[in-house]
Formats: sequence, structure tokens, C-alpha cells
Amino acid sequence: MKQDFPVTDPGLQPERTVMAWARTLVSFLVVSGVFLRWAPHYGTGVLVLVGIAVCAAGGIYLSQRRRYSRMAHGVKNERIHADVVAVLVMTGAMLALGGSAIVLVAAGL
Repeated sequence: MKQDFPVTDPGLQPERTVMAWARTLVSFLVVSGVFLRWAPHYGTGVLVLVGIAVCAAGGIYLSQRRRYSRMAHGVKNERIHADVVAVLVMTGAMLALGGSAIVLVAAGL
């Protein structure tokens, strides 16, 4: 039986990395739900925050299979490289989310 991925040991790095990204995805969705609770107090500007959080979660979801495949092949070939672009994109999303929330709260005062 042929495997899709060269690494099947659940204790190896690709699985832990994918699980960490999955937790990040869930965190963004939870944060978007919390922001929806702000809507009565801060109005429709909250939708920008929800949009940023949902887009970040969607980006993680859409890239999970590719990320796992690349990590699994990297373990097999003993050549794993950090996913710097993904980390920078998530850092940018967090900065945009935090900055937008600060502006929204400051404008509401």
C-alpha cells in the first residue's frame, strides 16, 4: 500500500507543526467570534477585524496540506527549512488585527 506522505510516525515534526498551525487557525476563528460580540458597542468597523481574522484562518486552512507535504519530504530528505513567509504573513495579520482593534477602540472613546 503506497502512502501519500513519506513520514507516518505521529511523533515526528510535520505532525506537530501541522497541529500548531491548526491551533492557530482555531484561535483566529475564536478571536473573530469575540470581535462579533463587540459589534453592538463599536458598530460595523468590527467587520474589518472579523475579516482579517477569518482571512488569516482561511489562509492557514488552504496551506495545511502543502505545508505537511513539504515538511514530510524535508524530514525524509533531511532538509527542512523554516517557513519564513508563513510566519511573516501571520505576524502581519496579527499586527493588522491588533492595530485595527486599537484604532477601533480609540475611535469609540
